Amino acid sequence: MARGIARVTIVGNLTRDPELRQTPSGTSVCQLGVAVNTSLKDSSGQWVEKPNFFDIVVWGTQGENCARYLSKGRQVAVDGRLDQRSWDAQDGTRRSKVEIIADTVMFIGGQGEAREPVARESARPASAPAAQDDFRDIDFGGDDIPF
Repeated sequence: MARGIARVTIVGNLTRDPELRQTPSGTSVCQLGVAVNTSLKDSSGQWVEKPNFFDIVVWGTQGENCARYLSKGRQVAVDGRLDQRSWDAQDGTRRSKVEIIADTVMFIGGQGEAREPVARESARPASAPAAQDDFRDIDFGGDDIPF
């Protein structure tokens, strides 16, 4: 029997802060919610934004990094595979859900959009100004640049 392909790549924004848990064996698993907007024309010909919501599961060290550095609103790119799981709800009905099991999560956007690691938060107050040397002009020596 031939194998199918169920891969997906999305770029969107986190809808909530990451949720990190541990399996009984000690493996880290992080759950993310990502919203991806699509532009569509409605029946009157006007462009409207339609949000699509995806549940992402990130395992291991990559999941720990997501929980540590990401927060609601941060833009991410996720590459992974689709996985459907089913369970019996408390009311006796059968439920199912399709999730993206992430192989790669790329953090997009500036560091200022993310939650800083705890060690850095205590090292520098949030209101501390940036050093002036960080923004000084660089002298390239005139005509030595070949472009």
